Amino acid sequence: MSCRVISLNKLSGFLVVLVFGATLATSTFAQGTTPAGPPPGAGPPANKNINFEDRMRQVKEGQLRTAEMEAASEADNQKHVQAAIVNMKEDFTRIQVLRNDIARNLVARKPLDYKLVSEQAAEINKRASDLNVYMLARVPDAKEQNDPPDVKSEEMISSLVKLCKLIDSFTENPTLKNANTVEANDIEKAKEDKTKADRDLLAIIKLSSSIRKKSDSLNVPR
Repeated sequence: MSCRVISLNKLSGFLVVLVFGATLATSTFAQGTTPAGPPPGAGPPANKNINFEDRMRQVKEGQLRTAEMEAASEADNQKHVQAAIVNMKEDFTRIQVLRNDIARNLVARKPLDYKLVSEQAAEINKRASDLNVYMLARVPDAKEQNDPPDVKSEEMISSLVKLCKLIDSFTENPTLKNANTVEANDIEKAKEDKTKADRDLLAIIKLSSSIRKKSDSLNVPR
């Protein structure tokens, strides 16, 4: 039994030496036949330095494109603002012209031409509504948001007089005349004026609509 154990131990040692030797030989052979370094195509790509001047040119071109896009966007915004100002001035002026036409006919005590009154009221309503797109008029009192009652036949002249006075109040409002010259200590006054302008504009829109509807109903072809 002891001899067998010794033989097994020797055999085991021999196998270890054999495997180690074979591994060493294989490694030595590989080192002798294979050139140092990874095979072609293996490993990270070679590091290429980008020319500094090319890089700076790319950066400057990118900045120039960004500046051109921002300038174009700013130019578009300015065009929209200028167009809005032109439209508001036109609406503002035209409302006053229509007001004067109505007032002249009332002072002359001419019989009401309901077709003409309807057209005038309709245009005033449209112009005032267009102005409100920019002014965003609102009245804090909920009850003033309700639609006014229909204008009666006998109220047409008084309603037209009221419409003219509302237009006067609106167009003479300091907040519309001095929008760019409000002093710091006049902020509260400016807020009050703006509230009044909003109230007048909404009243103009509603009253002109009622006058137009009543004029249409009274404009019976003969």
